[in-house]
Formats: sequence, structure tokens, C-alpha cells
Amino acid sequence: MIDFVGAGPGAKDLITVRGMELLRKADVIIYAGSLVNPELLSYAAEGTEIHNSAVMTLEEVMAVMEAADARGQNVVRLHTGDPSLYGAVREQMDLLEEKGIRYRSTPGVSAMFGAAADLDLEFTLPGVSQSLIITRMKGRTHVPEKEALEKLAAHGASMAIYLSTGMLDQVSQSLIRGGYAPDTPAAIVYKATWPEEKRVICTVGTLYENAKAHGIENTAVVLVGEVIRKSGYERSKLYDPEFETMYRGKHV
Repeated sequence: MIDFVGAGPGAKDLITVRGMELLRKADVIIYAGSLVNPELLSYAAEGTEIHNSAVMTLEEVMAVMEAADARGQNVVRLHTGDPSLYGAVREQMDLLEEKGIRYRSTPGVSAMFGAAADLDLEFTLPGVSQSLIITRMKGRTHVPEKEALEKLAAHGASMAIYLSTGMLDQVSQSLIRGGYAPDTPAAIVYKATWPEEKRVICTVGTLYENAKAHGIENTAVVLVGEVIRKSGYERSKLYDPEFETMYRGKHV
């Protein structure tokens, strides 16, 4: 059995209980060494076979999985954050299916949620934004034209931008062309929840300058939107005494 496991945003104790137990029971672990906190490997039992996929090709990763499965061993493929976001898992799953190898997925906490927690943010403040757009800037990986950053910016919603720290000048320009005002609040969170985390609150127009000033060149998530001000929102109807729910009658 191959278990795709989300390692969480970084902190050792932010992996799920299920993910931690799978690591403890694994015979073989293949982890994304360029992004996953190596402290998570301390959950592995003594003698576990460990591979760092940062120095491996897809074919090499699959060869390890196939050999371990043939031996009847449990394999954990440990991805950063949640595997469903920029995890390149589908291509692995398709190859496993071709070989008749069983697999399953365990979700993880994504970096944007670790960043929001450390900044005490709510992405969906009533009266400010009720949507969160998760995207990236076009780089070596193509982005569909209809998902270009400036087109998504036209919504004015809360936004989490991944894999774009090295292109923040272009990110700023695209966001402004799309409709965000240059003084729209933004945050750059480097290695969210790691011991070396850096949090920078700035604006859409000053993303590049602030990243450069704080020495942030990669491994950061960029958050954008008026919710970062933490003000100007409406009270939630969920706990409003004038609002009836199936559990609570209207207060008078």
C-alpha cells in the first residue's frame, strides 16, 4: 500500500494524527526533502528506509514504490502541506494504477492556513470577502490563460499565491493591472510555522521591495486582500441574536 500523506505547513506537530501514525508504521518513506521539515522523520521507526525525492526523478520514485510494494511493505509518500495543492501527485497515482498498485491519500494543513493562523487572519470576513482564490504566477509551469493572475485579481477576493516568491515584481504588476489598488494589504509568510518563519505585512505595491529587504527569495506564500486589515467587516449571522438557525431560536 502506498500512502500519500500531507506533512502540513512545517511544524512537526501540525501533521495530522493519521499522518503521524502512518509514518510510524511505514517500512519505506519517500519525502520531499526540499520542502518537508526533516523533523517529521523522527516519527519513523528505527530501520525505516528513507529516500529524499528532491534528488530523484519521477521514474526513480516509482521504482522505489514498486519494489517496496512487491515486498509487501508499507510506503509513505510524504508531501509538503496538502498533497492536492501543487503536489504533483496525480502523475504518480496514474502510474501506480497502471501497475495495479493500491494507494490512498491523507490530507494535510496547507501553508496558507499555517500562515493565516500565525497572522490571526480570517480569509472570509462578512462584508469584506467571501471567497479565497488559490493560485500561482506563471513560471516554468504553464498557467492557463483564463487563470492569469490579473484576471483572477479582477474579483478582488482574498488570495493565496504560491510558488511565486522569485517573481514578486511581476506579481505586483499583475495584481494592480487586474484591479487591486497598490495599497491593498498583503502579507509574505516565509516558511509558515517553521522555527525560522518570517512574516512581513506590506501592500500589493511593495511586495518585491519588502521581500528583498527581509531576504525572502523562496518558500513563501503571499496573501492578498482587504481581510488582512482585520477591520470593516460585518458581524456573522451565525451568532447574531436576530438570526434564527435550526439549533437556536431568535432572541427577543
